[in-house]
Amino acid sequence: MPRILPPALAATICLLALPVMADEQAAIDGCIDQLRAVGGPDAQNGGEILSSEYSEAGTIVMLKDAGGTVWRCIGYNDGAVGELAVAEAADDGGGAMAGAPTSGEPTTDTVTVQFAAGTSGASYTSTLTPGSSTRYVLGASANQNLSVNVTVMQGSVEYQIFNPDQSFLLDLIPAGTPYAGQLWQSGDHVVEVVNRGGAAAEYAVDFSIN
Repeated sequence: MPRILPPALAATICLLALPVMADEQAAIDGCIDQLRAVGGPDAQNGGEILSSEYSEAGTIVMLKDAGGTVWRCIGYNDGAVGELAVAEAADDGGGAMAGAPTSGEPTTDTVTVQFAAGTSGASYTSTLTPGSSTRYVLGASANQNLSVNVTVMQGSVEYQIFNPDQSFLLDLIPAGTPYAGQLWQSGDHVVEVVNRGGAAAEYAVDFSIN
């Protein structure tokens, strides 16, 4: 026989779940808005929600646009989006994948760096095709200390750091050379990882702001 919870306990459980549901919905809404902004004509309806996986560190949302392309998004409880990328491109019927870059075509992706609550660091891993780059955006204030370490698992990459006014905080240097220094501007700083080699490169990047 099914066990029936007392009404008071059931109501308490529902109340505790409400903030989580609200945080997850904010992340989903942020991902939908971002898809509309960057996904092209097929994404103007915001896409179909295939799944969402909530955590305090970030909600993973899978969306499919009207053209059949599946997108993977990492959203946060304030509606911000940390990453939006194609997870599965749609076949255009001729063997090519709609929305996918042609072989050898360089791309530039942008990732907003988010620190989990109570922490001052974050780590990311990614793969870059030849000529491609990823720009990591970190909001920080003057007089804070920034540390960046890029480690290559395969291939070769370099990185550079821009101040909020687009001037160089650090000129292009090879991965494996850590950076640590005090910031002198407030706003969005950009760490750009670049693959200028002739083969795909896999790397990890660690950020810390204190």
